[in-house]
Amino acid sequence: MRPNIALTCQRHPAGALWKLEPAFAIISYYIDAVWAAGGLPVPVYPPGAPSEAAAEVLDHVDGVIAIGGLDVDPARYGEQPHETVITAPGPQEEFEAEMMVGALQREMPLFAICRGMQLLNVVAGGDMHQHVAPDGVQPLHGIPNGGGGNLHEVQLVEGSGIQRLLNSPTIVARCHHHQQVRTIAPGYRLAAVAADGCVEAIEREEDAHLGGFLLAVQWHPEETALTDPQNGALFSGLVEAARAYRESTGRRISR
Repeated sequence: MRPNIALTCQRHPAGALWKLEPAFAIISYYIDAVWAAGGLPVPVYPPGAPSEAAAEVLDHVDGVIAIGGLDVDPARYGEQPHETVITAPGPQEEFEAEMMVGALQREMPLFAICRGMQLLNVVAGGDMHQHVAPDGVQPLHGIPNGGGGNLHEVQLVEGSGIQRLLNSPTIVARCHHHQQVRTIAPGYRLAAVAADGCVEAIEREEDAHLGGFLLAVQWHPEETALTDPQNGALFSGLVEAARAYRESTGRRISR
């Protein structure tokens, strides 16, 4: 049995993806990356109260990936939205937040990607630069939904969990975003940075090592996980941590 990896998803109204029916969607890169790493991807966004739904999902999975997507609601950090901001639906954001908070409370492996890292930072008390490309173009970080993003080198902070996981000072990242972390949340610290100073990864200060496995990155490792060993290793690390979590809870899992 593969460890179950929950992936937060998006709901779309009738006509958005299908002509007549509403849809439940996730970019296939995430599914492919988790499967290739040995996990069982479980897309989740159940109806009902976000906190209750998240708690029930967490009872049945061994790890969580908070995926990328639309912007975090600036009201969460006390600001009015910039004209470029497109926020995710409120129920989706609440569910994602509850999933991340619940995973951390259970010490369940968590991998927060792009929007996922941004929401994690905000939920923990940090804030965001709402728009960092006034001219609409980001040579280094790509254009949101602009067709695959840009590749650039990211410096991993010496001694950080991600640096130890990869045993490398750098990683090549593909990204496409117009927002970035401004103030890192209390209790968290910088784990990776781009050449222009963009916060590329954060981790909890209390984690002397990966341990419970929290990864939070600004780029999109799922897009290159099948072709780039370093980005693939991030998903492998999550799956192995999820396997250990499952075994520690007493649920049987075969190798």
